[in-house]
Amino acid sequence: MIKTADHLYLQVADKIEQMIEKDVMKMGEKLPSVRMLSKQQGISLTTAFQAYYHLEGKGLIESRPKSGYYICRNIRRMAPMPGTCAPVRKPVSDVTVSDMVMEVFSHITNDNILKFSVATLPVSVLPAAKMAKAVIHTMRDQGPGGIGYEPLQGNELLRNQIARLSLGWGEVYTADDVVTTHGCMDALTLCLTATTQPGDTIALESPSYYGALQLAEGLGLKVLEVPTNPITGVDLDYLDKAIPRHKIKACLFVTNFNNPLGCCMPDKHKQELVKIVEKYDIALIEDDIYGDLYFGKQRPLTCKTFDTQGNVLLCNSLSKSVAPGYRVGWTMPGKYKEKVLRLKHHHAISCTSLTHAAAGHFLEIGRYDFHLRNLRKMLHTQSLRYAQAICEYFPESARVTRPQGGCVLWVELEDHINTFELFQQTLKHKIAFCPGRLFSLQNRYNNCLRISYGNPWSKQVDDGLKTIGKLIHKMQ
Repeated sequence: MIKTADHLYLQVADKIEQMIEKDVMKMGEKLPSVRMLSKQQGISLTTAFQAYYHLEGKGLIESRPKSGYYICRNIRRMAPMPGTCAPVRKPVSDVTVSDMVMEVFSHITNDNILKFSVATLPVSVLPAAKMAKAVIHTMRDQGPGGIGYEPLQGNELLRNQIARLSLGWGEVYTADDVVTTHGCMDALTLCLTATTQPGDTIALESPSYYGALQLAEGLGLKVLEVPTNPITGVDLDYLDKAIPRHKIKACLFVTNFNNPLGCCMPDKHKQELVKIVEKYDIALIEDDIYGDLYFGKQRPLTCKTFDTQGNVLLCNSLSKSVAPGYRVGWTMPGKYKEKVLRLKHHHAISCTSLTHAAAGHFLEIGRYDFHLRNLRKMLHTQSLRYAQAICEYFPESARVTRPQGGCVLWVELEDHINTFELFQQTLKHKIAFCPGRLFSLQNRYNNCLRISYGNPWSKQVDDGLKTIGKLIHKMQ
C-alpha cells in the first residue's frame, strides 16, 4: 500500500503522542524543529509541519514565537475518571425528570447562548451543501419529486445502503433486515413498544440518557438503573442477577460511546451481554447512534454482530453525523420485525420520502465515509481540548471522563456542588450545560454535569468553560 502524505503526518504525530504518553518526552520539553523532524523522519517540511499542527490542535504541544514547539500536556496527567455508581435497590416508576429537562432545554433555539448542553453538532460542520445536492438529485431522478408514500418498511435504496454499513460491524445484513424510522428516538419507541407492555420493567444504564428515561415514563414502564463503568459500560454480573429478580422484559443500552459517560463496551462484553439476553429470552434494544463517531483505528462492533437468535434490536440514525432535521433513522429489529412494522403502520404509515431517498443517495455515492473521517478527527481534537480546559479551569478535585468516541464529557464535582443551581447561574452568563440530575430517576448525580464538545474550539468556548470553572470555585 502506498503511504500518502496524509498517512505519513498522522503516523509521525502518533509516534510523538505515544512518547508523550509514556513520559519519554515530558511536559515543558522542547521538540525538534520542523527542519530537524523532517530530517529525522525522512519526510518533507510540509509533512513535518502537518504533524506538529495536528498535535497542536489536540492541545498536546504549543508553538512559542521564535522558540519552537513545546510539550504542554501529558495524557496520563489528566483528571481522574469518575467512579461507577452504587447499585439501586429496586426499579423506579413514579419519579420524573421531565420538568427539569424542559427547563434546561427551553433555550435550545436561542442563538445568543453558548450551548454545551446539546449532544449534537452545529450545522457548520455538517455536509449541508452535499445533502442539498442529494435532495435536488432525488427530486429530479427519483419518481414524482418525492411526494408519494414510501413502502412501509422504508425506502429501498436507503435500506440497501444501511445494510452495506453493517460490513463495518463485522456482520452482513440485507435491506430486508432494516426498517426505517423518523430518527433514532422513533426507532427506540417502536422497539420498546414492540417488546414491552405498560407496567413492565426495563434495564437502563446509570447514568442514562434523559430521553430514554422520558420514553420509559411515557410508555408506563418501570426502570432499573444498572451500575455503569465509565470505561467498560454496564455491570454484566449485576444485570445477570437482576433480570430474574426484577422480571426485566427488555434492556436498552448505548453500547458504543454511551451518553453521558462516553464509555464503549468491549467486544467480549457485548458478546457476553447477548448471551445473557438469550439465556432469559428477553430483548436487547441497542442504541448505536454514536457508533460511527469513534476515535480509534476501526469502528467498534455492535451487540447485533453477535446476535444469532434475533433478540437484539439495533437502532441508529444519521442525526448525529449528517442531518438531524432530515429525521433519517432505522432499526434492525430481529425477530420482532413484524411487530415493529405493525406499530409503524399504526403510528406513521410511511417515513418522509424525500429526505430518506436523499440520504440513501448520499450514502450510495460514498460521501458519508469521507465526511466521517474529517468529522472524527475534529471531534477527537475537540474532546482533548475541552478536557484540557476543564482540568485547567475547574477545581483539582473534578473527575472527567475520557471518551474514545461520541461528543460528550461527564464531569463529577465535589458532593456539595449542586449542578442544577450552577446551571441557573451559568445561564445568566448565557452559557448552558446539562446538570447530572437529568440522567437518573433516582436522586443521583446532583454534583455532576455533562458537557458537549460538539462546538468547534474557539475563544468563546474557552471563555465559557473558564466562566463555569470560576462559578464552581465560588460555590466551593
